[in-house]
Amino acid sequence: MTAISEPVYKSRASSLALRYALRELRGGLRGFYVFIACIALGVMAIAGVGSVAASLSEGLTREGRTLLGGDVAFSLIQREAKPEELAFLRARGQVSVAAALRVMARASDGKLALVELKAVDGNYPMLGQLTLDPQMPMSDLLAERDGAFGAAVDSTLLARLDLKVGDRIGIGNATIQIRSVVGAEPDKLAGNVGLGPRVLVSEQSLRASGLLQPGSLVRWMYRVKLPDNAADERAAAQLVNSARSALPEAGWWIRSRDNASPQLERTINRFTQFLTLVGLAALLVGGVGVANAVKSHIDRRRDVIASFKALGATGRDVFTIYLTQVIVLAGIGSIIGLVAGAALPFVIVGLFGKLLPLPVIPALHADELALSFLYGLLTALAFGLWPLGRVHDVPVAALFREEVAREWHRPRWSYLALMAVVIILLVAVAIGLAYDKRVAAVFVVASVAVFALLRGVAAGLMALARRLPRSSITMLRLAIANIYRPGALTPSVVMSLGLGLAVLVTITQIDGNLRRQFLAALPERAPSFYFIDIPTADADRFGAFLEQIAPQSTVDDVPMLRGRIVAARSVKADELKPSQDTEWVLQSDRGLTYTGEVPKGSKVVEGEWWSADYKGPPLVSLEKKIADGLKLKIGDEIVVNVLGRDISAKISNLRNVDWQGLGINFVLVFSPNAFKGAPHSHVATLSEVHPDPAGDARIIKQVADAFPMVTSVRVREALETVGTVVTNLVLAIRGASAVTLISAILVLGGALAAGHRHRVYDAVILKTLGATRVRLLGAYALEYLMIGLATAIFGVIAGSIAAWLIVTRLMTLSFIWQAGSAAGVVAAALIVTVGLGLAGTLLALNQKPATVLRNL
Repeated sequence: MTAISEPVYKSRASSLALRYALRELRGGLRGFYVFIACIALGVMAIAGVGSVAASLSEGLTREGRTLLGGDVAFSLIQREAKPEELAFLRARGQVSVAAALRVMARASDGKLALVELKAVDGNYPMLGQLTLDPQMPMSDLLAERDGAFGAAVDSTLLARLDLKVGDRIGIGNATIQIRSVVGAEPDKLAGNVGLGPRVLVSEQSLRASGLLQPGSLVRWMYRVKLPDNAADERAAAQLVNSARSALPEAGWWIRSRDNASPQLERTINRFTQFLTLVGLAALLVGGVGVANAVKSHIDRRRDVIASFKALGATGRDVFTIYLTQVIVLAGIGSIIGLVAGAALPFVIVGLFGKLLPLPVIPALHADELALSFLYGLLTALAFGLWPLGRVHDVPVAALFREEVAREWHRPRWSYLALMAVVIILLVAVAIGLAYDKRVAAVFVVASVAVFALLRGVAAGLMALARRLPRSSITMLRLAIANIYRPGALTPSVVMSLGLGLAVLVTITQIDGNLRRQFLAALPERAPSFYFIDIPTADADRFGAFLEQIAPQSTVDDVPMLRGRIVAARSVKADELKPSQDTEWVLQSDRGLTYTGEVPKGSKVVEGEWWSADYKGPPLVSLEKKIADGLKLKIGDEIVVNVLGRDISAKISNLRNVDWQGLGINFVLVFSPNAFKGAPHSHVATLSEVHPDPAGDARIIKQVADAFPMVTSVRVREALETVGTVVTNLVLAIRGASAVTLISAILVLGGALAAGHRHRVYDAVILKTLGATRVRLLGAYALEYLMIGLATAIFGVIAGSIAAWLIVTRLMTLSFIWQAGSAAGVVAAALIVTVGLGLAGTLLALNQKPATVLRNL
C-alpha cells in the first residue's frame, strides 16, 4: 500500500465500520438497555449536580450586591468604626450601618428565648426588598411609640414564646413591640448560621438596651453603596485597596459584591465536588455493566464476527466496528443523561422556586454538560475496551469453538495501551477539574483499590469453592460448583454489587455518626450552657451566682476577645498559603483569650507554657494542626488585629485541643499581659451533673433576671440547630447515592441476564438428567446467597473503613461503628441478589427441554 493510498484506505475502513455498526443496531438495542441506563444515570447525576451548582453560583454572582447589602461591606467585631473611619466610607458612597449579636428575649409571662438581634439604621435596606407581614415602611416599623421600639421578628419566635403581632418583649433594658413578621431578608445569606430566630430592630433601640458594653460580642457592619455611575467590580476593588492602604490597622473584614458570602460559596463548591464524585461512582459501577453488556453482545454476535473474518475482515476491522457501536451507544446514554441533568435546575426552580433560600438562576451550562458527556464517553471506553480488544487475535475456528469451550486471553498490548490512555485521561479530568484535588485523588485511589479488592474477593471466593470438600448434599454441591465453574456469574455479581454496597455502607455509617454527634446524647462532661457577653466587672459576681443557683455544677470562666490574624512570619495573611483544612482561620475574626495556665481540654505537645506571673513580651500558644497548616513553628511571630490595633506575639508552644468535649477552648491563647487594658467580656460554661429541661429553664430565667445583659446558650439546642443543617445535607447525599445503588442493581440485573442463556442450557441438561425444579431452585438460591453474603461482607468492611477515614480525618469527629445499619445493608444485599437471581432462574426453568436440545 502506498503512502497516498493509506489515508484513503483508512477513511474507507472507518466509513465501512460506521456503516456496519449502524446496520447491526437497526435490529434494536436488545442487550444494551442496562448499558445505556447505567451511562445515562451517571451522566445525569454529574450533569444535574454541575448544572444546579453553576446556576446557584451564577445566582450568587448576579445577586451579589443584594446579598451583601451594598457594593462593599466592612465588618468589625467588638468595636464600632472610629469617626475618621466612618468619614472615609461616607466620602466614597452611601453607607448603611447594622449591628448583629445574640441576646435573650423575654416575653411578658417570663418565657425566654435566644434570638439573633439585628439593629439597622434608616438606610436599610439599600438594595433588595425586605418582606414583611404586614408590609409597612421601615420608619413606621422601627419607630419608638408609647415607650416601646418597633421590631419585626421571625415567625419561629412567635411560636416559641406564644406571641402575636402587637405583643411586647424585653431585650436588655429596652421594651420592644412586635409590629410585623419577617418573611425574607435580602442580605440574610451574607451572615452566619443563626442559633435563634431573627429580631430586627433599630440602632437606637440597641443603644437603649444597654447591651453595648465594653468587649460585647457585637459585629458592626458598614455597607457602602457606590454611586450608580461607578458601581462596578473595578470601582469596588479600588475602594477595598484604598481602605486597606489608608486605614491599615482598622482590622476590617472586607467583602465585595463578587464574594458576598465566601463561606457559602466554599461550602457549595465542596458539596458539589462530593456529589460529583458520587455521580462518578455511579458511572464506575455502571462501567461494570458496560463491560458485561459488551462481552455479552460479542458472545451473541460470535457467528457474525466469524463470518466477517472468514470473508477477509481483519481483527482491527472487527474491533473498529464494535468500538463504533460502543461509542454510539455511550453517546445515546450520555445524551439521555445530559437532557435529564440539564433540566434539573429548571425543575427545581419550577417546583420549589418560592421556597428556595438561595438564588438559583436556571440556565444551560455548556461547560458542565460537555464535562458530563466526556465522563460518560471515557467511562464506556475504559470498561469496554478490554472485551473489545480480545476479539482481534481470535481465529475463526476458536470463535465457533468458544460456544462450548471458552479460551481466556488478554487483548493485544496496543489495545491495553489505548485502555490505559483512556483511564489516565479519565483520572486527569476527575482530579484536574476538582475543587479539592486531594479529595479527588483519594477518591481515584480508593476506586482503583476497591475494584482490585472486588476482583480479589471474586477470585478468592471461586478458589475457596473449588477447594471445599465435595458435599453429600446435592443442592449444596451444585451451588458450590456453580460458583467456580467456567463462565460463572461470581465475578460479575461481586463487581456489580460490591461497589454499590460499599458506597451505601459509607453513607449510612457517616449518617449515623453525624446524628449521634449532633442529635444524640452530649459527650461526657460536656457543658450544659454557655454564657456570653459577661461584663468583666461582673465576672466574679456572675460565677458566684451560678454556683449559688446550681451548687452541684461546675463553672468555668475565661476572658474573651475577637481578633483577626493579619500576618505570620512577616507575611501578610492574604499572601500566606495555608492548607485547605486550615484556611478558615484566616478568613474572618477568631475568638481569643489570655491565661497563665494551660486551658482545660488542651495538652502542650511542643514548647513550654509560660509562667503564671509572666510579664515579658506577648507570647501565644497555637493549636497544633492549625500551626502545621499555616507552616508555623515555635519562635515564629504572628500578628493579630484586636480592636483596631495590631498586636505581635511570638509562638511559645503548640497544643492539641479536645474540641469534641465542647468546653471552652481557643485556637489562639495569649500570655496574660498581651491585652492589658483592652476592653473585653467573659464567657462561662456551666456543666451539670444531672441536667433536666425544667432545671435548665429555671437557670435561664434566674440568669436573665439577675444579669439581663448576659446571653444564655443551651448547648443541646445549639447542637440541634447544627444537626438540622447536617441532616438536610445528609438527605441530599442520600439522594445522590441512590443513583449509585440503582446503577448497581441495574448492573446486577444485566449480569444475571447476560448469563441467562447459559442458565437455560444448564437447567435443561440437569432436568433431562432427572433434577427437579425444587432442587434446582434450592441450588441456585444457595449459590446467590453465598455470593451475595461474601460481597456484602466486603461492602460492610470497605464502607466502614471509608466512613471511619472521612469522619475521623476530614470531619475530625469521633467514630462509632453502626452495627444496625451494617446489618440492614447485608440483609438488603442478600434479598436483592437472591431475588433477582431466582427471578432469572424461574424464567430459565420454564424453558421446554425439547426446544433447547434441538438447538444445541
